[in-house]
Amino acid sequence: MGFPITRLRRLRTNPALRRLVGETDLCPADFVYPLFACPGKNIREPIESMTGCYHLSPEGIVAEAADAAALGIPAVLLFGLPESKDAIGSQAWAPDSAVCQSIRRIKELVPQMLVITDVCLCAYTDHGHCGVIKEGRIDNDSTLELLGRMAVAHAHAGADIVAPSDMMDGRVGAIRKALDTEGFTETAIMSYAAKYASAFYGPFRDAAHSAPEFGDRKTYQMDPVNARQAMREIELDIEEGADIIMVKPALAYLDVIHRARQRFDLPLAAYNVSGEYMMLQASAQAGLINGDDCMMEVLTAIKRAGADIIITYHAKKAAQLLRS
Repeated sequence: MGFPITRLRRLRTNPALRRLVGETDLCPADFVYPLFACPGKNIREPIESMTGCYHLSPEGIVAEAADAAALGIPAVLLFGLPESKDAIGSQAWAPDSAVCQSIRRIKELVPQMLVITDVCLCAYTDHGHCGVIKEGRIDNDSTLELLGRMAVAHAHAGADIVAPSDMMDGRVGAIRKALDTEGFTETAIMSYAAKYASAFYGPFRDAAHSAPEFGDRKTYQMDPVNARQAMREIELDIEEGADIIMVKPALAYLDVIHRARQRFDLPLAAYNVSGEYMMLQASAQAGLINGDDCMMEVLTAIKRAGADIIITYHAKKAAQLLRS
């Protein structure tokens, strides 16, 4: 029956009632906190393009992981900067890389923290692309072995989950085979299954020093106009052995997150990327929005769309607000 018998405002009368009937429950356990590991000692260098984010040497990574764990955040996602770069990104699988050192220290000092590592060559190659270049093109198949090496190096260091973000065809299967061959049958794969060629990655590419020296990544990352194709990408990664699937970015692709949630039963992650993060940061700094309120609204929207896991640079601040 309609008004006046039905009054939907009754359930919005006060905060306690709104909490009682709330449909989406956001909590710190939903978050993964991304961190940037760099070589050296006692380095905490602000990233100019990403407010509140830093390049951190391994002891700084551990400190951030400990802070996150104290807030109830269950996992960190590590990106690495190498000491040097070459055409194939060989520092990506070095056992003493900043990422591997950080993994070992976290596992020693913050053992309850899950460690996820990004598996991609772009920050390690001198050309900035995510794969091997042959005759001016990104060669898919010769890249797969190198991604497997990188994943195995991270697993040897103690990573719980490896997360391939390169978007080469067949990389999940190649990484699963490489891990299993080395005895890491329990190391999980979180696949960047539907990663779009997005303009929202700009601040991250500055942070990771990973902007391509020529061309773009549109031959391997997904075209933003396609949603049905994302379901094919996800389905193939599941067939190859992905344990968790991801949509990246989040805000401009809430429809893709929702489609994936409706279609697949695997845990679903969404990456609230650097450009999305900095839109809120810059607007709040300019006095145009209430940054905390908008942050919580955005994160709630990502979860409401269907994400089980939210990878976000807001993680610590959001967790603090949720626990207050």
